[in-house]
Parts: sequence; structure tokens; C-alpha cells
Amino acid sequence: MTAPRRMDPRILIAILAFAAALVPRSLARQAAPASHKPLTVPRIYANPPLGGSLPSGGAWRPDGSSYSFMKIGSGATEFHQLDVATGRERPAITPDKFLRLLAQSRAGVVSAPEDATQDVVGIKAQATGANRNTPPSYLWSPNGNSLLFVVFPAVSNGAFLYDIKKDEARPLISSEQFHNITDVRFSPNGQMVSFVRDHNLFVVPVSGGEPVNVTVTGTEQIRRGELDWVYPEELACRTAYWWSPDSSHIAFLEMDERRVLNYPMLSFQAVGALSESQRYPLAGTHNPVVRVGVVDVAPGKPAGGPRWMDTGAEKDIYLPRVTWTPDSSHLAIQRLNRAQDQLDLLAADASTGRSETILQEKDQYWINVHGDPVFIDGGKDFLWTSDRDGFRHIYVQSTAGGAARQLTRGKWEADFLNVDEKAGAVYFVATEKGPIERHLYRVPLGGGAITRITKEAGNHAVSIAPDGRHYLDTYSNINTPPRQDIYSVDGTHLATLAENSVPELADYKLVQPEFGKIAGPSGDTLYTMTIRPPNFDPSKKYPVLIYTYGGPGTQVVRDGWEPTPRRWQAYLWHQMMAQHGYVIFELDNRGSPGRGHAFETPMYRHMGRVELEDQLAGVAYLKSLPYVDPARIGIWGWSYGGFMTLNAMLRAPGVFRAGFAGSPVSDLRLYDTIYTERYMGQPFIPGHGPSEGYRDSAPLNFAAQLQGKLLIAFGTGDDNVHMENSIALQNELIKAGKYAEFVMYPDRGHPISDHDARVHLFNRVTQFFLDNL
Repeated sequence: MTAPRRMDPRILIAILAFAAALVPRSLARQAAPASHKPLTVPRIYANPPLGGSLPSGGAWRPDGSSYSFMKIGSGATEFHQLDVATGRERPAITPDKFLRLLAQSRAGVVSAPEDATQDVVGIKAQATGANRNTPPSYLWSPNGNSLLFVVFPAVSNGAFLYDIKKDEARPLISSEQFHNITDVRFSPNGQMVSFVRDHNLFVVPVSGGEPVNVTVTGTEQIRRGELDWVYPEELACRTAYWWSPDSSHIAFLEMDERRVLNYPMLSFQAVGALSESQRYPLAGTHNPVVRVGVVDVAPGKPAGGPRWMDTGAEKDIYLPRVTWTPDSSHLAIQRLNRAQDQLDLLAADASTGRSETILQEKDQYWINVHGDPVFIDGGKDFLWTSDRDGFRHIYVQSTAGGAARQLTRGKWEADFLNVDEKAGAVYFVATEKGPIERHLYRVPLGGGAITRITKEAGNHAVSIAPDGRHYLDTYSNINTPPRQDIYSVDGTHLATLAENSVPELADYKLVQPEFGKIAGPSGDTLYTMTIRPPNFDPSKKYPVLIYTYGGPGTQVVRDGWEPTPRRWQAYLWHQMMAQHGYVIFELDNRGSPGRGHAFETPMYRHMGRVELEDQLAGVAYLKSLPYVDPARIGIWGWSYGGFMTLNAMLRAPGVFRAGFAGSPVSDLRLYDTIYTERYMGQPFIPGHGPSEGYRDSAPLNFAAQLQGKLLIAFGTGDDNVHMENSIALQNELIKAGKYAEFVMYPDRGHPISDHDARVHLFNRVTQFFLDNL
């Protein structure tokens, strides 16, 4: 047998050198340091979640004695309670027991329709607007003696009443009657249950009987007691009807949608596209005409016709908040003009409809709508949240008028939580310690110094018990998933509801981000967060990936675990990219929240301009660092962050080497009235023509300036930022002879959040930056 010939070592070296030259630079840095378990896109989006999981469906018992929640046990969901006094947790009712009780209460076994649980976290769950308001799976009766199960695993889609003392269950609303039901609630006296079906309000006696119409003329075009898309999306409305405290009346919004654009949508879930439509008021077009009606309600009796409240002669307005006075005699209605620079609080007589203005807010830019007035002292006074001194604070105002008394003050922002009149205390969450943290505080109702109750640095989301004696604290920091504990309001720890430890996270040795500050071009301090690669070497040069949102309502620089799966998964993806050798950089520019109204308003009438100026200041800071490669800076963001990414790539040519925009707005004329006009005014100015601000704020108008690599993802079923935005941008790129990569996701909504699509997308995004940055 002939022995093999040995290769000349010089040839072998040459071959290996040639092969090494073929390996892309991006692939050469894909491996994480040997001491780290590498994060991967499939693992970030797989179960069990790396963010852990908290109990779902949490709610206080009405007397505050226990906290109830849903918990996975033995492969099924169980209903649990945690007793505040003892700290002990116990299962209150299991699915098997509940099904047995139901079987005893009616003939046959109750089974769920085949599609009852399909697509809960899939495509349909990606809708926005009213669909952001997740309905509760159960409701406590006001006396705490029974539970109304609205959605329960393995149980049909009816509503079933469970009597705790008798250990009995019975159907209250049958599966047939339950079709298309939303917004189910008890009356305050617990004798009736109300709901919305087919654009009308209904009530059913808890004692039994058939549902009775409260309104009868509701349609898709004229909704009674039912929200549309834009009110919950842009005014944070959670309902369109309100029981009076004495349970004798219901106030409701009537939303006349007849002149609102019926925006065409296509669905590709079936063979051949299906045409659907959505009421969506584009900037500058007609809004729904809204008014407030009041109907009288009595168990088992049909309601009479509504009495309409006088909200003024001007109908092109918004009515974002409605609540009752404690004696059920009047409604407090917030009226916002279309320009959103004046808000009036009206007191409307529920019996006559006559109204008067008891408070007015004006702002040269826009009014941020906060919560309802909270009545105290039997309705003589109320607590009111306002930005009138430049920061969001809490005031005491008399219903008779006069000067307000300010309870909280300072260059920080307060969010009202609860008032305990007996103890003379008001509780709120605030940024007093700094804008990247949130803490629970107390202030005397009569005025005085504030007291911080929570101690651990980070973010505290707080739910105070109805009796005002305890609170649930959902606490996290940047590298610690949220845990839940129950405390007394003096800060004493009582019980742990969920530790939510995720031991696997330790395997990845997450880098501790560094929080910092830089000076912005306007002189404002801008907060930053930086993640450096593991085993960072300051003598090397690193590429930088900037993550941005940049718009109203959302901070990216915060010392807290991101609150939604999409956001904490993005954070872990940042950690993964750091393992690949990237520096991750985040900056909250002017226009973002948590810093006061004056920090928000520089974007007024020119969205995208000052935000980009601040992000470019961040780039200048990065380029000053010796370890940053100034030629390899990329950017990405979603929604408004996608809009910001388009602005960065198209309006700052040559600065960013690569960018990824998820579900981006490309022209603000294609977005809705309430959000867009709040900051931009209307796109057409009578007597002046098209708004220059709109033209200057539309990234698609700068398509010809594209120089770097650009990736854009959108869902064809996006009901928030319609795919028209991406299509319009592509058309401008075609005209300019420029190329971007578009990734389309059929029928997906704004977040493109279902597992398969998300893994598919972020595998592509990862490779995009590895190849181009």
C-alpha cells in the first residue's frame, strides 16, 4: 500500500491563511468568552422564560385581607389566595373542583369551544387599541363572598358565579349569551353584573335571570358603552361605562364613528386575501363624536332612555375621563379640546344633564391627561394630578373653586396611587430619587414632608390594598427579574408572593450596565446606559449598537427589569450582542418622560428633530471614547424607535453604518389624530396650506440620503402603524434608486410578538448587524 505524500508545510500555511481571510469579520467575534454560556436568539425566546414568571390575574380581596392570583400547579392553572395576616398561601379552587361544581349545577359537562384558547399569544393577541386592556379572568364581588369567573382554563366561555361560603358554582351568563361579551363588572352593591355585547350595555341580576339591555340602539357605527380603537390607544381609557356608587345609574360614552375613516386591512390567514376594516382616524381627519349619557338601572327591569350630559356646543372634542361624585348625584367629566391645550373639568347633574366648569387647565404646548379626580371629605374636595408647575404633582382642590393646595412639589414627577382619609395619608410613586428609579412615598393629606417607603434601589410598581393598610410591591433592577412581596404601608415586610428567581441567568454572566449622564446640545443632562462586552479591553476598538425609543411615554434608561416580555427579551438580546463584541448604548433624549413637561416639549411641532439632535450628541460622546470604533456605529428601535432609526439613517447620512427599524412610522400623516395632533397640530393649516412641520418630520422625504445599510420589519396586520408606512417609504426609495431590506410578517400586528415570527426576525436582525456592523 502506497504511503500518503506529505504536504509541503509552506503550501499548508498558505491554504490556512487564505481560508482565514474568507471568514467574515463578524463571524470571527461570534463566540462568547469561554467562561460564559452564550446567549442565543432561540433560547432568549424559548420557555421557560429567562425573565421568569409572576402569578397572573392578581387582585386584592375587597376587604384587603388577602391577595388572589392564578398559579400553575401540577400542569393546570389553580386559583390561590395569600392571607396577609399569616403570610400563608393556599389553593382556593382547582380546575377539577370547579368543573365538578359546574357539572353539579347544570346538566352535562361544560366544555370549551375548540377555538376558545387558540392564538392567545399568537397573531390575534398582537392587536392594539382596546385589545391592550387584558380582561380579568375573574372578579371579586364587592362583599368578597363570591367570585365571578369570566375566563378559566378548561371551562367554557361563559361567566360562572362561585359562592365561597357555600362552595357552590352556577352559570350566570351562558356560553350562548357570552358570545362577543367584553368589559364584565359587578355593580357596586354586588346585585348586578354588567357587560358590553354587540355595541350595547347589558345587566344581569346576580340572583339569576336573563340579561337586560341598558342601551338598545348601539351599532358598529354608534357604540354605546364600548370603546373604539383610538381612545384606549392614545388616551389610556379602559372602559366606556361607569356605575354610580349607589348602583342606581350607569353613565356611558356614546361614540359616533360614522365619519371616522374605515381603514382597509387585508388578512392572509385564509386562501385568498380577506378584506377587513378598522375605524382609524388619520391625523387631520374626522374623530368620533362622543357624548355622555346616563341611564337608570334596576334589577330585572328595562332601562329607560338615556339623559345626555351637556359638554358644550363644540362637538370636535375629547371626553377622556368620567367618574361619579360620592353621592351619585353628579358626574365629573374631563373635556379636552381637539388641539389638546385646554382641559376643563365639568360637574354634570346626572338627573338634568346641566353642567358647569369647576377647573380648567391650559398649556401653550399640550395637556397630559392623567387620572380621575379623587373625591375626599364627602365630595367637598378632590385630589387632582397636574403638570401646571412644570412637573407632574398632586393637588387638593375644592369643588367650590378657589386656589389649589399643592401636596407634592419638586423637580420630579408623582403618580397618585391611593388616599387613606382616616390615616390622613396620600400614597404615590415618584421619581424623587432620580428619573431611572420609581419608589413608593407617603405625604400627609394636610400637607407636609414626603416619606419614601420603599428602600431597594431600582423600580417599584405598587398596588395598594383596598383597606389602605398593605401593598403589593413588584420590584426589579436592571439585571434582576421582578419579584413580588406584600408589605404593610409602613414598609414592614409581611409575605413573599413570588421570588421569581431564575438561576439559569447566572450561567450567562450578564454584564452589569453602567448608568451615566452626558450634556445635551441644549444644555440638558441626558441619561445614558452602556453595556460593554464581557472581558472588555479598553485598548481595543469596539463597534457600538445604539438602542432608542425616543418618543413620549417611554424611557429606555431605567434601573429596572423591562416590564414586558418583548422588552426584557430585547435587553437579553443586547447582552447577547455584547457577547458578540458590541458595545450597547442607550440614551433618553428630550421628548421622553420622567423629567418634567419642559423636557418633553422641545419636540412640539417638529417630532424627530430635537430627538435626533440628542442622539447625535450621544454619538459624539461615543466617538470621544478611545475604545469606540467611530466608523462602526449602528442603531435600532421599534415603533417610535423605528421612526427614530429612520430619521437617523436618512437625516444623518454617514453617521450610522447600519440600522434596523421595527414597525416604523415613515410619515406622521399616516398616524392617528389624538397622538399626532397632540404634538404636531394638524397636517393642513387653514390659510397656510400643508404643515411644514409634518413635511420636515417625515423620514420618507429624506429617502435619497440613505447611505448605510437599512433593515425594516413590518406586519401586514399592524392596526397601529399600518404597513402603508413601509410601503410608502419603499416607494420613495425606489424613486431615489436606493435599497433597503424589508422583512414582511403576514397578518402580524404591531409587536410581531408570536414566538415563531420573533425568532425568525431576530435571527435575521442578529445576522444583519454581524454582517454590516
